[in-house]
Amino acid sequence: MASILSVNVGDRRAVAAKSGTSGIDKRPAPGPVAVQAPGPKGVGGSGLVGDHISDTAHHGGDDQAAYAYAREDLDAWERELGRPLANGVFGENLTTCGVDVSGAVIGERWEIGDVVLQVSCPRIPCVTFAVWVGERQWLPRFTRARVPGAYLRVLTPGTLTAGATVQVTDVPAHGVTVATAFAALTTEPALLPLLRDVPELPREDSEAVRRRLDRL
Repeated sequence: MASILSVNVGDRRAVAAKSGTSGIDKRPAPGPVAVQAPGPKGVGGSGLVGDHISDTAHHGGDDQAAYAYAREDLDAWERELGRPLANGVFGENLTTCGVDVSGAVIGERWEIGDVVLQVSCPRIPCVTFAVWVGERQWLPRFTRARVPGAYLRVLTPGTLTAGATVQVTDVPAHGVTVATAFAALTTEPALLPLLRDVPELPREDSEAVRRRLDRL
């Protein structure tokens, strides 16, 4: 059964990154966590109450209100890296079980109790992530794996709790997945035309796609 294994939030901590601090060190919350649309990027931070985002110019906001990563993908990374990876270690707010997060279609909806979330875009790894994980050549390794996890919008606010069931609904017919969008935006620009008609992408991503296609 598709479910949420843990709901993870992070405090402000010192990290060797441009902002000097980060909330990437997320830990499972001991109880329910309120979730809401935080507002536009640059103004709003995380959609989860109690979760910190330092670099609000590049992270957070309505289109990146929450970040989900599959426990199955963390397990695969555990095997590759040879060390344990706790829920939340990739900075994810939701560690899922039984959900193909990177295989989710951009725009599909997840009903989790009284909350409705919408898949918006893939996570593009940044330097803070590389510093935090501490593995050599982490950014290219993560990019090659094509399991980026998904950012989510909050369509209906409410409360998220570990153990809650995830029901996938309203899957758009265009069929463009998080993994496909990630490949197009990173290493395979030949796939960019697939993103031209994906209305559920964040506006900044859609504008970037149009600019790149114009140059091509």
